[in-house]
Amino acid sequence: MSGPSGHLIHHLELWVDDLLQAAEQWAPVLLALGCTPFQNWETGRSWRLGGSYLVIEQSPALRPGGHDRLRAGLNHLAVHGSRAAVGAALAAGWTLRVDTGETVHLVDGQGFELEVVCD
Repeated sequence: MSGPSGHLIHHLELWVDDLLQAAEQWAPVLLALGCTPFQNWETGRSWRLGGSYLVIEQSPALRPGGHDRLRAGLNHLAVHGSRAAVGAALAAGWTLRVDTGETVHLVDGQGFELEVVCD
């Protein structure tokens, strides 16, 4: 299924407790995946790839409690990528959770999991 642009995802928005930490960890990975900076505002940042974009935001409407991938909601985000993107993540402070050889699961400092499917 796809929209008028031929893409399934228009954008994905992750609300974070610490925008600066998230930006420091996500930016190098997203750049290594081929994304380009898209928007930058006081409480958020976004990166674009083709017709889709990813937002990280420290919203003033955020409820306290932090992200827990084992609760209802987003468990992880899986993307097509490369070992270069994995290296960028590790250099930016992500933690390696699982490496199957074909996929690498990483966790950022706020508990968000990113699965890189190495093409």
